[in-house]
Amino acid sequence: MQNSSETPRSSPAAADLIVRGRRVITPEGERAAAIHVRGGAIATVSGFDEIVQGATVHDAGDLVVMPGLVDTHVHINEPGRTDWEGFSTATRAAAAGGVTTLIEMPLNSIPATTSAAAFREKLAAAAGKLWVDAGFWGGVVPGNSEELQPLWDAGVFGFKCFLVPSGVNEFAHVTEADLRAVLPRLAAMGAPLLAHAELPGAIEKAVASLPQSASPRKYGTWLAARPRQAENEAVALLVRLGGECGARIHIVHVSSSETLALLRGAKDAGGTVTAETCPHYLTFSAEEIADGATEFKCAPPIRERENREKLWQGLGDRTLDFIATDHSPCPPAMKLPEEGDFLRAWGGIASLQLSLPAVWTEARGRGYAVTHLAKWLCEGPARLAGLAERKGTIAVGCDADFVIWEPEAKFRVEPAQLHHRHKITPYAGRELSGRVETTFVRGRKIFESGEFSAGPVGHVLHRGAV
Repeated sequence: MQNSSETPRSSPAAADLIVRGRRVITPEGERAAAIHVRGGAIATVSGFDEIVQGATVHDAGDLVVMPGLVDTHVHINEPGRTDWEGFSTATRAAAAGGVTTLIEMPLNSIPATTSAAAFREKLAAAAGKLWVDAGFWGGVVPGNSEELQPLWDAGVFGFKCFLVPSGVNEFAHVTEADLRAVLPRLAAMGAPLLAHAELPGAIEKAVASLPQSASPRKYGTWLAARPRQAENEAVALLVRLGGECGARIHIVHVSSSETLALLRGAKDAGGTVTAETCPHYLTFSAEEIADGATEFKCAPPIRERENREKLWQGLGDRTLDFIATDHSPCPPAMKLPEEGDFLRAWGGIASLQLSLPAVWTEARGRGYAVTHLAKWLCEGPARLAGLAERKGTIAVGCDADFVIWEPEAKFRVEPAQLHHRHKITPYAGRELSGRVETTFVRGRKIFESGEFSAGPVGHVLHRGAV
């Protein structure tokens, strides 16, 4: 990759940067193209050979030029739990992985983003630390219904709730009664409700039914403790309430393939229901998780191989709308590596930097193309957040956010090369395909060939702002 030395052609469209390649992913498909950037936005997309006087040209050659990834499910935990993660480390990891926009979840920070005052603390904590652009979800917890409109007016992109205990005291889970109280308000705003879809009843019954001989070091014990039934029942409840209240419902981190029929039926009936799954559900299977390997613990859990293949089918037939990481890090000690206790260890997987190669490694073997990745990792998440006119697509008027990557390049995941605050990850030692070479955020090159080439240039994104 180098700057072009050809003689520039004249063009009525001025540009200060041109990113071009023979494999540019546009809404129309993959083609050779030159992306003309002016003032951090895409001014035009032209033929490969059309360059203009005075523009810097970044020639990607035969590498893939794709919209920067949009990850709408990230836990950064600042303020309050910066020993878990933080804005600087998380957004550096994002940049290194080609993620140029992220929307952060309202937990596990202290305070949780469940009021306008807490949101102001969140914004203050992020100031000057963002390597990529970032926006925020608000939270729905029992008793904060009067805070929803102020949060929406302050610029959050929607709201997140848990239907089962979240694991942190400051973000309590909601009941059906709570949902019935808030969904009409969210419907009136046009705000989506993102839901962790598991119900406690099925989980409590499953835990009570575990035999005394069940070892907490066995992954099967954890899997039995979080049955598909808890997820299936929660999705059914959310679909029903969303339809009754006319509200937008988004199911986060779908792990049970048995929910796909419910989601498909809701969509066929005209419901405003969307859903995501995660790289770890598409990569790993319960059968391969060793005793004590708590780096694989998450909730809902990674399920069986047969379940994984059905999730891939759900992506292929568009029942599942996109993929997000649910990047949920913690200090390594909270994973209880010495005890290997799946029941007591913190549940969460850190994968923000690895989402593109993790998904591509599995997708290519199932016959999917790079254009599918652009829909699952860029367009779909941007649409959920209401950012489709600005992010997730290489089109005129959108921000000049790009990831340039080599699909054929293979690498082994070395934790020391990860930029997350803590390096524990189930991907450690795994060979992946698809190496990120260069990342641009609004026309600024911030990462190239393993090195950061600019400082924290990210902007805070607010709903409705240009």
